[in-house]
Amino acid sequence: MNEIVLMSDPKIAAVPVVDCGEPLVDVRLRDLAVGDRNTDDSGAFAHLREGVLTRLLKAQELLPDGIRLLFVEGYRPPALQRHYFEGYADELRGDNPGWSPAQVREAASRYVSPPEIAPHSAGAAVDLTLVSADGRELDMGTRMNASPEESAGACYTDAGNVGAEARANRRLLGDALTAAGLVNYPTEWWHWSFGDRYWALATGADSAIYGPRELG
Repeated sequence: MNEIVLMSDPKIAAVPVVDCGEPLVDVRLRDLAVGDRNTDDSGAFAHLREGVLTRLLKAQELLPDGIRLLFVEGYRPPALQRHYFEGYADELRGDNPGWSPAQVREAASRYVSPPEIAPHSAGAAVDLTLVSADGRELDMGTRMNASPEESAGACYTDAGNVGAEARANRRLLGDALTAAGLVNYPTEWWHWSFGDRYWALATGADSAIYGPRELG
């Protein structure tokens, strides 16, 4: 995909899902640094499909000495995804009263996936960044989860309005994750996935192998 295809694009929803039944596993049980900014009582945030976690660990091996992945959020229950999407859509609707429902949905999907196709709710997506050996987060140009409005578009992975150090760090993150088989959602430098509908469209796979599910 050369152009940016948003999660709201009908091409994403049209991708069939043939769920392989792979379990959700707790990433805290593996050799991966896990942040605490998205913790929840159930620990849902720290789960991913087994195949996604395997690829994350492979990506970490490809990073230079002294730099590690910092896992922030993986699985997101469908109800929580719906809450996030509807909340952001309400904000956009209030700020842009002339927008049609389709415009609101499209704009919202730059930042939060529509719940019915959300990679996070399939355990297929991860939000992450890079840290140094002492746990210091590297400069990525924006905070993680910065909206397009807040960051003036600097949250886009290939944004031109970030510094040279941030661009280099984004490239380092992207090279490792791409080599491990994950794909990026280009409006969010921190969001990567494998096995979901977006991944299937980006890679030309016949179907997604992970669909939305409940934890447990």
